[in-house]
Amino acid sequence: MQIQEMSDQEFQRHALSILQRELGAEGFARFLRLYRSGRGNYTDERGRWLNGVTIEEIVEQIRSADQFEGQIKR
Repeated sequence: MQIQEMSDQEFQRHALSILQRELGAEGFARFLRLYRSGRGNYTDERGRWLNGVTIEEIVEQIRSADQFEGQIKR
């Protein structure tokens, strides 16, 4: 089955089996521990990141990133 034809669940299962095969049991366990643990408090951290930032500033950053990406693709 092609990746494009897989459901999200099938794709996740497929990707995790590849990681397990390539990393071995110990590496796979380490990967899961690092990327599934959900450390921190996103809501509190987001509040610190965005403290004082206006919606206009966010929109401008998005526009700048879009322009930069457009230059790279040319």
